[in-house]
Amino acid sequence: MSAPEDDKQRDREIAANEAERQAVSAVRVSSWAIGLAVTVGIIAVALVWAWMTR
Repeated sequence: MSAPEDDKQRDREIAANEAERQAVSAVRVSSWAIGLAVTVGIIAVALVWAWMTR
């Protein structure tokens, strides 16, 4: 009778591991998105500055 309890505990551990993986992945994607946005912003500011000072 302990088999169903073991299965439930195993499922809980799997769910916790999956949640942790998703959180790490979300942070990684967010970091890339922020980096890309900053890069595009710097390029845009440089282009506008160059255009205004010519």
